[in-house]
Amino acid sequence: MAVSVVSDFTKKVLVQIKNIPRGKVATYKQIAELAGKPQGSRGVSWILHSCSTLYKLPWHRVLNSKGKISFDRASHNYKKQKRLLETEGITFSIGDQLNMKKYQWKKRVRLKKASNSRPRIFTKA
Repeated sequence: MAVSVVSDFTKKVLVQIKNIPRGKVATYKQIAELAGKPQGSRGVSWILHSCSTLYKLPWHRVLNSKGKISFDRASHNYKKQKRLLETEGITFSIGDQLNMKKYQWKKRVRLKKASNSRPRIFTKA
């Protein structure tokens, strides 16, 4: 039996992608930030490429930062991703760009406060 080792980042990415609701999208960068690695957009892309089928990920809900599908427009994957998004009620504008204000998943990163920090006190001068 083969043993598969999955990094903490990969586990977090998988969880975030699985949590994107139907009819909403996220960007590679947004997923990377939610997984705790703001510079990890390419890693998110790689994880989607290598794990989508294995983990049954809604890969089609992840787009580039411009709100566009990253595949070449003539490719089978481009057409498939667009069709899947449209079946979820997502509409595209001219140029196949999404209205990210309307469709982007609103989950944001919550910054943790350091436990040993004291509150800052500001006074008027």
